[in-house]
Amino acid sequence: MTPALERMLPAWLVRHPLRSGWAWLALWGLVVASDALAPWVPDPGWYAVVLLTALPTLVATLWLLAATPRDHLPPANDSVLGHFFVRFLALCAAFLVWGVSVVTSSSISTTIQAAANDNDAEVTGLGFALMLAAIPVVILVLWMAFVVRCSWFLRRLRGWRELPEAHAVPEEFLRTSPRLRATIVGLAHPGLLLVGGLGASVLAVLLGGPELTLHFTP
Repeated sequence: MTPALERMLPAWLVRHPLRSGWAWLALWGLVVASDALAPWVPDPGWYAVVLLTALPTLVATLWLLAATPRDHLPPANDSVLGHFFVRFLALCAAFLVWGVSVVTSSSISTTIQAAANDNDAEVTGLGFALMLAAIPVVILVLWMAFVVRCSWFLRRLRGWRELPEAHAVPEEFLRTSPRLRATIVGLAHPGLLLVGGLGASVLAVLLGGPELTLHFTP
């Protein structure tokens, strides 16, 4: 498949992969904006819109990171103070999330009990329904964390330039397909991945994606 892709790639994409990626995002951004003004995309179609928006940079990122050994990245230049301060902020954030989850769990438990009139079967059913309704939200949060993490690795691996000259991309990566290599490295850009994989997904859900609702019937 690699030789076929090498021959099929248009010259403008090889020369300007990052600009092409931004143009792709702008195109699907117009789709999101037009549907926000006058809804015309059905709810299931929003999953396809989100996938298509992030597809080029996501495929390029997964392809590049899958071919890069973990120890191939350059060593971090963070100071000891910066290292510990980031860990301190992470612990504070984890504590806040834990506290919010405890309060939210208590509130949800009380609401379910009241809505089900303390009927054990109804309480169990409503609990499972709530869990199923929360799955897309949890997946979205994990997706955001995944995108941020991949963007951080891309920043260290290939920097912010469209066609980086100094980078840590393995030399053997698509060595026999230089045009495809330049395109993949250009599309696997940390900023493009953040906007395409993170921003577009959130905007699609907020502006027109399917709403998740759960109705309690006492």
